[in-house]
Amino acid sequence: MQIARVVGTVVSTQKHRKFEGAKLLLVQPLTPDDMPRGAAFLAIDGVGAGVHEKVLVVLEGRAAGEAIGRKGAPVDAAIIAIIDTVYLG
Repeated sequence: MQIARVVGTVVSTQKHRKFEGAKLLLVQPLTPDDMPRGAAFLAIDGVGAGVHEKVLVVLEGRAAGEAIGRKGAPVDAAIIAIIDTVYLG
């Protein structure tokens, strides 16, 4: 799993049938102190997240699809939680 921030939305008029009705979001991975880390990537939203929210993303295909109730979907990343607070130390 990885902490990330939603930085954008993706609109697709044609997509795999397993993604019908699903929201696709662009997320930026974060370091523990909220700094961007690596490249942004696409994730399917399972919790109703919005732009600028900090989220928890699962990155394993099978687990990602099952986490959002789309078993067998071709998913690499899924948003499974909206993070309210992170405590360090």
